[in-house]
Formats: sequence, C-alpha cells, structure tokens
Amino acid sequence: MSTSREVTANDVVWYIPNKIGYMRVITAIISFMTMRDFPFITMLVYGISCLLDALDGTMARKYGQVSRLGAVLDMVTDRSTTSGLMCFLAFAYPSRKWCVFFQVLLGLDISSHYMHMYANLSGGQGSHKNVSKESSRLLHLYYTRRDVLFTICAFNEIFYGGLYFLAFPQYATTGKWLCIICLPGYIFKQVTNVIQLKRAALMLAELDAKDANERSKNN
Repeated sequence: MSTSREVTANDVVWYIPNKIGYMRVITAIISFMTMRDFPFITMLVYGISCLLDALDGTMARKYGQVSRLGAVLDMVTDRSTTSGLMCFLAFAYPSRKWCVFFQVLLGLDISSHYMHMYANLSGGQGSHKNVSKESSRLLHLYYTRRDVLFTICAFNEIFYGGLYFLAFPQYATTGKWLCIICLPGYIFKQVTNVIQLKRAALMLAELDAKDANERSKNN
C-alpha cells in the first residue's frame, strides 16, 4: 500500500525548478537596478540569471517536478529579462532607427512566444516545446535539441549584451566583438521567432475553422 502523500498546490509552488525560477527573477531585477551605472556587475548578474535558465529544466526532469507553473514561469521570465535589457538599449540608443529596431524585435519576441504557447496548449500539447518535425523542421531542431536551444538562446542574449557594452566606452571593443561573434546565432533566433509566430497563427486559425465547422453541423 502506497504511503506517499498527495501533492498540494503549495508543493508545486516550491518545486526545486520553480525555486530556481524565482532566483532568476531576483537576479534579473538586480541587473535592472545596476544597468545604468555598473555594466560589468550588470552583465555578471544578468548572465547568472540566464545560466539558471539552463538549470531549471534539468532539475525538473531529474526530480520529476515538471509543472505547468514551471513552464509558464520559465517563458515569462525569459521574455521579461530580455525585455528589460531591450528597454535599456532603447534608452541607450535613442536615435529613431534604433528605437524602432528594438521595439519591433521586442514585439516579435513577446508575441511569437505567447502565441506559440497558447496555440500549443489550445491544441492539446502538454508543452510549448512539443513541435513535430512535420510542423516545422527548424522549430523541431530548436526545441528538441537542448544543446541547440541553449546555444542559440545564449547567442541571442550575448548579442544584446554586446550592444549593451557598446554603450559604455570602456567596454566598446568587447561589445563589438561579442556582437560580431554572436550575430549568426542572433539572426537564427529572430528567424525562429518569425516561423513560430506564423505557425502559431495557422494552428489557431485551424482550430477556429474546426470549431466553426462543428457549429455548422449542429445547426
């Protein structure tokens, strides 16, 4: 006879991977507070927040603590952390073309991930990372290969970090080389954002069409 107790909502809230997620939120906020005046400290703390992103999923699988809360917390923290840095970049590069650049890519990042998750959940997928090869080879590679996912996300964040360093004369050379090295991975990330936005829109449209046809049959 099993003696294991029933899992409560409070247990899920304090799952190990979710605790890591909360640490990511705290380190992100600290990096925002130091971002204007302390670039080295900012990138150090911001980098810790991003590295913790690679740890929460590993802990979730190791301890059998995969949860909907953890999946959403992970994505929301990802988007919020990157958004905070991009907001500062729009402040650091106030020219019209740069502001539009950051605004468009920030909108693409948030909307593509939100629609992607919503479409997958609406379609009965347990996770936003469940993408079949038939649906999109590129997204399948991106979401099913953890080494690819980690590398591309790292390049994306380091590219923005390079732009951040470029705003400070003492780190401008470092920032330039970070941007050059990470540019291919950064472009790859933006392409995946466009593809997953299109895929999510089509998935939602197909679900709507299915619902409309079922209503027509019942009338």
